[in-house]
Amino acid sequence: MATRRTDPHHRYWLAGERRKPDDTPTLPVVSPVDGTVVGGVHEYTREQIDLCFAAARQAQPRWFARPLTERTELLLRFADLLADNAERIGEVLMMEVAKARRDARDEVARSADYVRHTAEDAKRVIGDSQFSDAFPGQARDKLAVVHRVPLGTVLAIPPFNYPVNLAVSKIAPALATGNAVVLKPPSQGALSALMMCDLAHEAGIPPEVLQAVTGRGSRIGDYLVQHGDVDLITFTGSSGTGAELARKAGMVPLLLELGGKDPAIVLADADIDAAAADIVSGAFSYSGQRCTAVKRVLVVDAVADRLVAAVAQRAAELTVGDPRDNARITPLVDADAAVGAERMVQDAVARGATLVCGGDREGNLVRPTVVDRVTEDMDLAWVEPFAPVLPVIRVRSAEEAIRISNRSEYGLQAAVFTRDIDLAIQVAARLDVGTVQVNGRTARGPDHFPFLGTKASGMGTQGVRPSIEAMTRVKSLVVNLHAKDLAAVS
Repeated sequence: MATRRTDPHHRYWLAGERRKPDDTPTLPVVSPVDGTVVGGVHEYTREQIDLCFAAARQAQPRWFARPLTERTELLLRFADLLADNAERIGEVLMMEVAKARRDARDEVARSADYVRHTAEDAKRVIGDSQFSDAFPGQARDKLAVVHRVPLGTVLAIPPFNYPVNLAVSKIAPALATGNAVVLKPPSQGALSALMMCDLAHEAGIPPEVLQAVTGRGSRIGDYLVQHGDVDLITFTGSSGTGAELARKAGMVPLLLELGGKDPAIVLADADIDAAAADIVSGAFSYSGQRCTAVKRVLVVDAVADRLVAAVAQRAAELTVGDPRDNARITPLVDADAAVGAERMVQDAVARGATLVCGGDREGNLVRPTVVDRVTEDMDLAWVEPFAPVLPVIRVRSAEEAIRISNRSEYGLQAAVFTRDIDLAIQVAARLDVGTVQVNGRTARGPDHFPFLGTKASGMGTQGVRPSIEAMTRVKSLVVNLHAKDLAAVS
């Protein structure tokens, strides 16, 4: 199936489906699975970026003027097309980012569900009204009618690890509420994101309202975030990049989903087998390349030996290898991530930590690794490895676990494992994170739940309804009421 051009400059090609164009500069997308070229994307110039924003700025008022039911109907068509093409897009996504075939397909299907939910929820965003006499000293002579309006043009920047789902989670609420969107897909993951955009256009969403700009972030990133036509930036990525983006964006509203060092706190009365299962799933899904992955275990001494043994046994059972075979542990997106994780483990072991399992690397592939007796003077206790590496820190009490958790610069999520719900609630109340999972792994979804981080883990709240609200602003219409002689006009 040939890909289609969505604007005069937007081109991409897929290996085996379309010949590489000879007339435009392209950025190749190389698979971390086997080093083959999956395809290529056009490298936008600043002049072409200006044209995209100008088109979005011109088209956005017309898009907002269309009835809400019409906009949401187009989104529902888009969702159906995503679901129908989950296998096709999933195959490309799998090769772009080395995600297991089943998980890549499910990401696209999950994205279709997100679009549907957003389309329905957008219809239920209602305003408010109030009379002036509710405030002291005021007469009942004014009526404020409050409603929500779009911000304008949203710059959406998703990451490589969920190039479709985290693009859709930005695009759908923006479009539903009448905004235009300029999408900057990740270089690794751009092909599947562009295929998704093609389906949105096929559903009837105007190409000027949803545009994609591709190229190296190092070349065009600053130009995009500082562009004068941007009315909101929604970004998912590292905390360092997010902080730089915030500094450069100035007064533009931001919605940031950044890094995490999510702890799993295991208390003495926890169900150890159940906790181990959730921790392994949370730590090693998609090879640990998730901001919501379990990034460290804080376990009380009384049950530490049992937990470490159970976690190590489950980790050793994970399949390792090719995503086309649905392996659970697949190559990392690049060599730097793999080398960095390996060095962090080696440094911890040199400082006295115990390597329980894993620790070896073959190119981009890092085997599931558990490191016990990690201490607070080790980088592994604080730095986020985007890799299947799990440090275990032994603590004396829940109090110590809370202290270590809160000492982190991150505050995305935490998990607490205990049979005592009173204790779980008390621990959760003292953890400085956006979400605390009780007896379950750290995770983003379900997608309609509020999703947020504290400290270096983000800014603003996402989820379906929170994202809809973040991409709109309140507008108040005040009607001045003049007294009438009702008898005279009846």
